[in-house]
Amino acid sequence: MTMAQTTAPATGSPSPAPPTSGKDGRASERPLAIRLLARPEVGVFLGAAAVYVFFLIAAPPVRDGDSMATVLYQSSTIGIMALPVALLMIGGEFDLSSGVAVITSALTASMLSYQLTMNVWAGVLVALIVSLAVGFFNGWMVVKTGLPSFLVTLGTFLILQGVNLAVAKLVTGNVATDDISDMAGFGQAQKIFASSFDIGGVQVKITVFYWLAFAALATWVLLRTRYGNWIFAVGGNKESARAVGVPVTFTKISLFMLVGFGAWFVGMHQLFTFNTVQSGEGVGQELIYIAAAVIGGCLLTGGYGSAIGPVFGAFMFGMVNQGIVFAGWNPDWFKAFLGVMLLGAVLINLWVRQSATRRR
Repeated sequence: MTMAQTTAPATGSPSPAPPTSGKDGRASERPLAIRLLARPEVGVFLGAAAVYVFFLIAAPPVRDGDSMATVLYQSSTIGIMALPVALLMIGGEFDLSSGVAVITSALTASMLSYQLTMNVWAGVLVALIVSLAVGFFNGWMVVKTGLPSFLVTLGTFLILQGVNLAVAKLVTGNVATDDISDMAGFGQAQKIFASSFDIGGVQVKITVFYWLAFAALATWVLLRTRYGNWIFAVGGNKESARAVGVPVTFTKISLFMLVGFGAWFVGMHQLFTFNTVQSGEGVGQELIYIAAAVIGGCLLTGGYGSAIGPVFGAFMFGMVNQGIVFAGWNPDWFKAFLGVMLLGAVLINLWVRQSATRRR
């Protein structure tokens, strides 16, 4: 018997073939760049960076610390509201009343405190209750009637707009509320809602810190909690979500109430910054909040988005708003520029999603 015969395998089955580098019909792993682009906040981050660099070159005053603090402040007043609006959009709904709801909360706190000569904190707490009630009403109507949130919140928008103006004129005899800066509790409330901090000789508004803190909290809720899973589930397909035990009614109503909380917070900031409120303001701001969320990667159809994306979206708005001023350009072009930016962001987001999901 030869050596070859003694070392022959005992079985006639062939040995396993070594793995080949050819495709086996399944989708191969996508490159890191494509996987990063699939994140909803990456595209808007690149856009925000581009806008920032552009105005650094086109508007030299932007390089100053005080100017940057102004940009961040402008961004924060948009961003604080854009966060709950974005969560609501991820949940498959959106709120057209959010802009005037800010003024409603400020008017409630101001008129209640002044007309009843109460401590301003009483007005602040009642305004919070009113804002949450408006959010609850919107959510309850959407869930119980099955009407699109566009119609429900459009109705609320018109109601609040009319009530703001009519009640302000009825109570104060004017379209603006009275100055409450000399009332008890004003100093405390101003420190909480409208104070500033000195950082390296630059005055930074407290809203900037609230904005970043709320963004971190919203990100944690979306990515690390059961409630965050519920938001994505009801935004993707509410019937499927309900079938697997997700409390759809609670989730949607609570998201609308979260928008109400954001409206209250921004309303308190405006009140304690300017000491008075114009009843006709707020109209059109809801579109800014929604646009910041859309630019940040949230879909109007729901089920997709992040809390970080709207932060960069709000920063782009603040940067453009103030950058045009610092550059000495005609501010009449501001809204046109924002419209172009919004359409561009939507198209880029569409391309990114299609590229990220396409098989190689």
